Amino acid sequence: MNDITVKALYASVVEDEGHIFIGFAEGEGEEDPYALFRQPLGGGPVWFEVSDESLGAEDAVESVTLSDKGLEIVIAAAKAAKVGWARSIAVRIGPQTESADEALAALREMLGDRFRG
Repeated sequence: MNDITVKALYASVVEDEGHIFIGFAEGEGEEDPYALFRQPLGGGPVWFEVSDESLGAEDAVESVTLSDKGLEIVIAAAKAAKVGWARSIAVRIGPQTESADEALAALREMLGDRFRG
């Protein structure tokens, strides 16, 4: 069972201020749940946060597995406290998720061998 679930209606890939941001969100409002990955454009550590900047950490992602339901993000045990003690986050992606294919391709490239599926 997942500690946190985000039911993504929107996905996005944005390059800004020398970083690439890949996000999955339930809505467009500031209070809507989301999962966000960020990395410098030239490569480097990946920042991950879920629903609030205070619930994030650099190098928090141990692995990401893509299935027919979406993503399962496993948080490294040493970083769980920074992500609200969550160890597993589900991002539900369906046919209604806008821009999902682009975001998944970018995430696969960002995470390399940590991305499965």
